[in-house]
Amino acid sequence: MAIKKRKRTTKKPRRIPVDTVHTVRAALHVPGLSRAGSSLTLLIYAHDGKIGEIELGRGSLFWRGGKRQKRKRIGWSRFAEMMDDLAYG
Repeated sequence: MAIKKRKRTTKKPRRIPVDTVHTVRAALHVPGLSRAGSSLTLLIYAHDGKIGEIELGRGSLFWRGGKRQKRKRIGWSRFAEMMDDLAYG
């Protein structure tokens, strides 16, 4: 005797349209993955305009605020401490 399969009756929840608040654009510079100078740059935008820029490299990351001239260097160990404090208190 064949077994009859039941149809699934679970419906997907309706998605409510949400305005996009943040946009991130990426630029990848790869002269050689193991060489200095290879980096990933993320440009971060909000409704008002550019809010910052992150450049990820092998040795550290650099943060530059939206209208700032200088960038701040943050080593990976320091970045990990900052994220742990932020995430876990």
